[in-house]
Amino acid sequence: MKLLVTGGCGFIGSNFIRHMLRTSQRAAGHSIVNLDLLTYAGNPENLADLTADPAHPSDASRRLRFVRGDIADAALVDGLMSEGFDAVVNFAAESHVDRSIESAAPFIRTNVLGVQVLLDAARSARVDRFLQVGTDEVYGALKLDAVHRFTETTPLAPNSPYAASKAAADHLARAAWVTHGLPVIVTRCSNNYGPYQFPEKFLPQMMLNALEGRPLPIYGDGLYVRDWLHVEDHCAALELVLLRGAPGEVYNIGGDAERANLDVAKKVLALAGRPESLLTRVADRPAHDRRYAIDAGRIQRELGWSPRWDFDAGLAATLAWYRDHETWWKRIVSGDYLVDRAQARG
Repeated sequence: MKLLVTGGCGFIGSNFIRHMLRTSQRAAGHSIVNLDLLTYAGNPENLADLTADPAHPSDASRRLRFVRGDIADAALVDGLMSEGFDAVVNFAAESHVDRSIESAAPFIRTNVLGVQVLLDAARSARVDRFLQVGTDEVYGALKLDAVHRFTETTPLAPNSPYAASKAAADHLARAAWVTHGLPVIVTRCSNNYGPYQFPEKFLPQMMLNALEGRPLPIYGDGLYVRDWLHVEDHCAALELVLLRGAPGEVYNIGGDAERANLDVAKKVLALAGRPESLLTRVADRPAHDRRYAIDAGRIQRELGWSPRWDFDAGLAATLAWYRDHETWWKRIVSGDYLVDRAQARG
């Protein structure tokens, strides 16, 4: 397949590119154009292992091309789409809830306007498949004692500007299918974790603070429950949906690993050999969703997917990855990765 992947320098996008070019059983036949604006969370270093010395290019690097640009730039997107792609996979999104509370404008531009630009361009280019990668946060929140989980038919009830912008994107994707017949598929995943996740997110923040012996900030009572999904399991599910999913449908992807934030933080401290006295309560954020829980029964029944990673094993492996990749995350925390990028442009 020839794929246009948007947001491929981010956490999930970079892992998906790596999966498609190296791990997939069909990897040798895939080529990818990666369109990414390189905002603060987009980092080309996430794909450094696929970027070879030009004098000695690897097989994967020959099949990967990077284009820096904005998915809301219609002229750029139309030009790229005219090259002809079998599928578009859209990861490009502003995704941090706290940032959306501070200012919703960037979320509306990328997550709503940008998605519509992609949909219009894909329709004009007659793309065979469009995969809109979404989030379980569009469903809102569950009570801690609720026995049910989010299904694909759960009404959307987003509680943050970020979630609202992603819900809008899902609605636009559905409308493109119903109105124009564009073969769009929407996925909604639970909280991802694994290599290359940006340090401001909950789990890497807990891990990096633990590794350095710094306090671990816990919102409120810490009893906010999330369903954790290893990014490698997510990428395998996305490949299945891309190849075999039904156009116009939604597929939930979850790790079946519900944990309270406080318990996850304690587990990280134990793995890092640090005391629980490092746990520090901080003021809660507005409209903090109490619990997310995904029912992934549909993708399991219809496409034969199931998560391979056990959460405890995945957590230990992820902590080990951050311990072994100190240079990568320290360049982000210090801001050096942005300085080098600006100098390279300059």
